[in-house]
Amino acid sequence: MQILDKRFLYAIACLLLAMVTIQSGASIAKQLFPYVGPEGTTAYRLGFSALILCLVFRPWRKLPANWRPVILYGLSLGVMNLTFYYAIERIPLGIGVALEFTGPLAVALFSSKRKRDYLWVLLAIAGILLLLPDISDVDGLDPIGVILALVAGACWAGYIIFGKKSGGQGSGGITVALGMSVAAFAVVPFGVISQGMALVDWQLIPLGLAIGLLSSALPYSLEMVALRNMPAQGFSIMMSLEPAIAALAGLMILGELLTVWQWFAIFMVIAASLGSSITQKE
Repeated sequence: MQILDKRFLYAIACLLLAMVTIQSGASIAKQLFPYVGPEGTTAYRLGFSALILCLVFRPWRKLPANWRPVILYGLSLGVMNLTFYYAIERIPLGIGVALEFTGPLAVALFSSKRKRDYLWVLLAIAGILLLLPDISDVDGLDPIGVILALVAGACWAGYIIFGKKSGGQGSGGITVALGMSVAAFAVVPFGVISQGMALVDWQLIPLGLAIGLLSSALPYSLEMVALRNMPAQGFSIMMSLEPAIAALAGLMILGELLTVWQWFAIFMVIAASLGSSITQKE
């Protein structure tokens, strides 16, 4: 029992670190939109991530017996990245993140087997809703952007489900490297066709490399470790911390002040995550 507790705490630590690195990578990615667009930024992210992960884990040494969940995991990963970047090009980042969270929250809700689990899911949902900006104040919220963010959320749900199935076949690092390679093969050609020679600007390539490392290679490896050591439902609710981490980063780095209701929402999300962690001991 003690070993299981340590494994679960280790999974939580990996997941928190993953969310911090993703937020750092997102701040760099936004700077590239004016130069290579969402397609080029996604190509940088997935291409460099696949290269880094393959060099580190050398996945060809132990290929999976069943490729289907790995391919579905990689495709979910690639489409999730592309549609989310397209979404936040059209709608505010805060709204895009909140809408994308419908994916992991749906996984948490539908995989629940105990009544009290619904309490943590509902608490997390309430917190995320309070973190949403007032849509009535947004001038002409783009419906296509909203749809794209929801599609990204659906892909995120697929990433969790197929990542869990893929991770059970072998090394988490090898699984992530293979999944990222599938995502890169599916999406990078689209970015190259769309942006062309703009992607070989030597001033942008170091930023693209940083995005690949911070936004995908490192956090997805950490998330795979977490998926191997906690249930999909617990993973999904823990991911609810990401809007709270974003809000805290905005306060500390950008000086963005939060309302009392927004701080209360952060407390609700954290309480849901802690509640999920505590009840996993049963």
